[in-house]
Amino acid sequence: MLQAMPKVVKPNATHHPPKGQTVGYARVSSFEQNENRQLEGMEVDRVFLDKASGKNIQRPQLEALMKFVREGDTVVCHSMDRLGRNLVDLRKTVGELTSRKIGVRFIKENLTLTGDDSPMATLLLNMMGSFAEFEVAWSRERQREGIELAKRDGVYKGRKRLLTPDRAAELTRRLGLGESKAALAREFQLDRTTVYRYIGRAKAQPEGAGK
Repeated sequence: MLQAMPKVVKPNATHHPPKGQTVGYARVSSFEQNENRQLEGMEVDRVFLDKASGKNIQRPQLEALMKFVREGDTVVCHSMDRLGRNLVDLRKTVGELTSRKIGVRFIKENLTLTGDDSPMATLLLNMMGSFAEFEVAWSRERQREGIELAKRDGVYKGRKRLLTPDRAAELTRRLGLGESKAALAREFQLDRTTVYRYIGRAKAQPEGAGK
C-alpha cells in the first residue's frame, strides 16, 4: 500500500516561519559600496540592509531585523563594526538578541554567540569589539591626517558636491512641502542620510518660502 506524501506548505512571505532562520544584516556607508560582499557565500533566508554611516544612530533596517527575528534564528553579520557603532552599542545589541535565544554570528571574527556562552566567548566579544572600534577610529585618524597633508601640499579639493546649488534649493523646497524622503532620495540619487541633512535646511526656511 502506497504511503501518502506529506503535504507541502508554502511559507507566507508576510509572516515569520515557525522554525529558525538565518537572517543576514549588512551596513554600507553610501550607495557606492557593494553590500553583496559582506555576506558573500553565506546562505541566508533574508537580508536587512542599512545604508548609513557607522556614526549614524538611525538604522531602520536593524530595528526592523530586531522586530523580525524569533527564538531559534541566527543573525549573520560580516563583522562586529557593521552591527555596532561602538563597543557599548555592540554589546547591547548582541545581549538583546542572545537573551531572546537568537544566535549571532560574525564572519570576519569567526565567532558565534548563543546566550549560553562560556566566559571565554564573552571575553572574545569584548576584546574583538574593542579592536574593531579601535580599527575604525584609527582609520578615521589616518584619513584626517591624509587630508591635512593634502591641504598642506595644496592638492586637497574637498568632498565632491553632490548637488548643484539649484538642485539643492529644489530638494530643500520639496522637503519643506512634505514630499516623501525616500522618493526624493531616489529621484536625486542620494542616500537617505544625505537627504536627512537637508531636512534641517527645509525647517529653517521662512514660512511660505516654498510657495
